[in-house]
Amino acid sequence: MESVQELMDRLLTNLQRVIVGKSQALELVVIDLLAQGHVLIEDVPGVGKTVLARSLARSIGCSFNRIQFTPDMLPGDLTGVTVFNQLTRSFEFHPGPLFAHIVLADEINRATPKTQAALLEAMAEAQVTVDGVTHPLPQPFMVLATQNPLEYEGTFALPEGQLDRFLLRVTLGYPEREDEIEVLRQQKLRHPLEDLQPVTGVEELLAAQEAVRQVYVSPAVEQYIVDLTRQTRHLPDVLLGAGPRGSLALYRAAQVRAVRYGRDHVLPDDVKALAIPVLAHRIIPGPGARFRSQSTTDILQELLSRLPVPVSA
Repeated sequence: MESVQELMDRLLTNLQRVIVGKSQALELVVIDLLAQGHVLIEDVPGVGKTVLARSLARSIGCSFNRIQFTPDMLPGDLTGVTVFNQLTRSFEFHPGPLFAHIVLADEINRATPKTQAALLEAMAEAQVTVDGVTHPLPQPFMVLATQNPLEYEGTFALPEGQLDRFLLRVTLGYPEREDEIEVLRQQKLRHPLEDLQPVTGVEELLAAQEAVRQVYVSPAVEQYIVDLTRQTRHLPDVLLGAGPRGSLALYRAAQVRAVRYGRDHVLPDDVKALAIPVLAHRIIPGPGARFRSQSTTDILQELLSRLPVPVSA
């Protein structure tokens, strides 16, 4: 596991050359990558969401596509289309921009629900089906979707099934004063992204993704993960709690976090540290919580404070 930990350190160091002062958010994105998940980056415009996605792709040295979502976009604009070739007298598949290792779905909530749904098969099964023919996507495959807050005009709320496909939800937030000054200095002459070099390759990354699944998770920690997820389904202020996919996402992410901190086993602290990024976007608060302006983060923090933690892992 030392090689995987060293790989994560390399990735984080490289990303920090471009993204200033957001070490916690960067760590979550790298954890998501190693856990073979997808990440939803939710924030206001101009805080570095797109730059983060480009930096990650360059750090891995893999293929990258950016899709700008708009209300008039159609599902075929993502997946590709089958066209008839007059010369060969046969149908040919022209792949869409989903066929890349890292896909940036920029402003995903500006597309209609029909177009958003075109991502479901790709995110869940790493494949797309067009005209009855299934086409596998390259591996590794990761979607980084950016989303502006729903109070902005011209947006469509992501359906629960779509949100559940994202392993983590990350918020960058505005930079601190000194960090913002450093951003100005970094970009005085040119953007640091232009000089960013790969620190790993596709083969090493795939091997690391397989290796982290060997991290030991004790029965006590497994029960803690499941109890935490199940509790979200029975809270009085929650309309819809996290499903079994949420438990599995928390399990996978905790395995990667354990490696990040030099361990071959998961601790309850790993679960607690990741519970909000993994579960908060899978919960729909009830009218009472919304009336009190209580967010899903607040609900989970309260749940974590009173749920018994395993004494030994």
